Amino acid sequence: MTTGADSSFANRQHLGDNDNHMATSTNKSPLPVPKKILYEQPLNERIRTFLRLEYLFKQAAHHLERDTEWDSRATLTCILDILAVFGNTNLKSEVLKELERHAANLKRHERTPNIDHTQLHKLLDKIMAHMDSMHQINGQIAGELKNSEFLLSIRQRSAIPGGTCDFDLPAFHYWLNQPASVCTRDLAHWLSNFDEIGQSIQLILSLTRDSTPMKPTLAEGGIFQRTLDPNLPFQLVRVAVPAGQPYYAELSGGRHRFTARFLQFSIEGDRSQQTHQDVEFDLACCVI
Repeated sequence: MTTGADSSFANRQHLGDNDNHMATSTNKSPLPVPKKILYEQPLNERIRTFLRLEYLFKQAAHHLERDTEWDSRATLTCILDILAVFGNTNLKSEVLKELERHAANLKRHERTPNIDHTQLHKLLDKIMAHMDSMHQINGQIAGELKNSEFLLSIRQRSAIPGGTCDFDLPAFHYWLNQPASVCTRDLAHWLSNFDEIGQSIQLILSLTRDSTPMKPTLAEGGIFQRTLDPNLPFQLVRVAVPAGQPYYAELSGGRHRFTARFLQFSIEGDRSQQTHQDVEFDLACCVI
């Protein structure tokens, strides 16, 4: 459910280091698992769009759980941004192509020994179920929202700084002052237009992320570069840096290569500078 609180929509997040297990000795207290900050870089336009939608769905789900006027505004802003993304491409076709590609890749392993065939078939069934649901969607996804005069008026004014003030949009002001349950009901209904495609995107990104484990890597002098095999379907670069470090990862790349630069964080002064220290981080180049 794309509007649920457990939706995993973010391309930069704090995470526990799953490779470091807590101590289990009965004589000692468990050690805390080190926190890491995860950075992701899409390697093609399709994954880039999916990551943006993931981010917007997660943000919408966060605000939908709260009942203030400002959260209703924030949720609606996310819905309008999602509609704008849908207006730029045929996302239904893009999602179906990616589901079909994953299904074909998994089917190649059906005769491979030493794998969990039960788990493989469960995953294939899940992909096929999403494909069936996508095929059953008639017409444009969220067509009713694109034709809503109420939402269109808010979308047009949103392009102006402060353009959704009370005096600019009295109908919006009236709606925001309805009981919180009414606003939440309407917002959940609008978001439900994206449920199936949102769940399919979440599945695709989960398969992509899980395709390659994170491995310890060293950026000498604060920079790391790698050439990628253009014959392999690389989708996503993932970098995890221990929290508390004074630098962050700036990723760039495409089909043939990618670069990770580690910059000193600062909110004052000039542009962030690359560190000259060697930086230990975890890396996954997801190919599936």
